[in-house]
Amino acid sequence: MPKKTISLPNGELCQVAALPFRIKDGKVEVLLVTSRETKRWLIPKGWPMKGKKPHKAAAQEAVEEAGVKGSIQNKPIGHYEYWKRRTEHFDLCRVEVYPLEVSKQLKTWREKGQREAQWFDVEDAAYRVLEPALAELIRGLPAHL
Repeated sequence: MPKKTISLPNGELCQVAALPFRIKDGKVEVLLVTSRETKRWLIPKGWPMKGKKPHKAAAQEAVEEAGVKGSIQNKPIGHYEYWKRRTEHFDLCRVEVYPLEVSKQLKTWREKGQREAQWFDVEDAAYRVLEPALAELIRGLPAHL
């Protein structure tokens, strides 16, 4: 599926992300993945895809980056911003976040071996991500369910 770069009117780039979660023993858990280059914890994200609604593109990123499938909400629960590393500079990027209730974890997927994927309780997941606004979205996830 071809990816497309979307810019907001202020020139900010826009991406989509899935916030994979499951409910285990009555508690919400969040699946984080590491970035390929810096190995920092984040959620599966990527560029919008031509011909796919934003939430469906986010779900596709979850399959490719984390090997998970499930039911994704069609409205974002919020967004966060980060500085996207480019070859010669950084670009400010806004990421729309869609909750994805995981029903299946695949044994193999496209980026397996390139990233680590691990389940965390909500507070631990929020602590591990660098972006404060993403941490707040993770902390607020149980209230959206």
